[in-house]
Amino acid sequence: MLTLPKKPKIIEQKGNEAVFEIEACYPGYGVTLGNAFRRVLLSSLPGAAVTSVKIKGVKHEFSTIPYVVEDVVQIILNLKQIRFKLHTDKPLKFLLKAKGGKEIKAKDIKITSEAEIINKEIHIATLTSKKAELEMEIEVESGLGYLPTEQQKKEKLEINKIAIDAIFSPVRKVNSSIENMRVGGKTNYDRLRINIETDGTITPKDAFLKAAKILVDNFSVFTLLKEKSAVSNIKKTKKVSLKKKDKNESHLKEVETGKIKIQDLKISSRTVSALNNAGLKTISGLVRKKGEDLKKIEGIGAKGIIEIKRALGKIGLTLKL
Repeated sequence: MLTLPKKPKIIEQKGNEAVFEIEACYPGYGVTLGNAFRRVLLSSLPGAAVTSVKIKGVKHEFSTIPYVVEDVVQIILNLKQIRFKLHTDKPLKFLLKAKGGKEIKAKDIKITSEAEIINKEIHIATLTSKKAELEMEIEVESGLGYLPTEQQKKEKLEINKIAIDAIFSPVRKVNSSIENMRVGGKTNYDRLRINIETDGTITPKDAFLKAAKILVDNFSVFTLLKEKSAVSNIKKTKKVSLKKKDKNESHLKEVETGKIKIQDLKISSRTVSALNNAGLKTISGLVRKKGEDLKKIEGIGAKGIIEIKRALGKIGLTLKL
């Protein structure tokens, strides 16, 4: 019998890094679960990153800025290290203005209440003169995984706007290790350890829980195959029932129009003859008669009436009440 692993627990935590331990994984399932978690943690958790920048007086990323130590390429690399936490799904634009000799950090960016900067001490640029001036517009967006500049350039960019490779994932590092452990009399069960390090916009525990939910949601879709078959069977049953209903309605319509003759009923020839002799040729005429009326017909006794009622009942009809 396939056994389920034990409840995960945090065995070590320091800052934005934590180690999760999952014991009693069925033999071989440590690798399966570890790989699945690693894949989801690195590629499927939502985050925010700088996707483009527009610097005053700069036309492309291979430029230099007067009285600024860093060139534009280095400034872009520094901007990529800034981690934002957005409280909205829409893209946001923030301004950064600086003058005079000074060091510019992430905390100098003017943000709104819709965003937070987690690592405010990240260095952006160094201005070396009182004449130095740096003004830029930074665009931050939410997303999943990695967004290369090539994909952004497919869309029309504003003049002088520089696209930036965006790493949205809030998880910096994921490692997993597996070792054997004893469960009952067996020693080949797996103990899985997952080491998760985030960028500070999300805790390792929340990252682990979100990844688990994504995996559960994806695998639960596969269970719908059985439900679909059941629905299909119900539809087939309904279809057959509708066909039968249509057939019965068609049959009753023929009865009402007098198309079905009495000899078509599964009754004895003696009873058919007696009814024909009484002027009853069709079933539509027969169902207009009461049981008492049939008793008056010569050759129709109590057994004949029972026979007629049974035959009519089989096609959903009765004598007149």
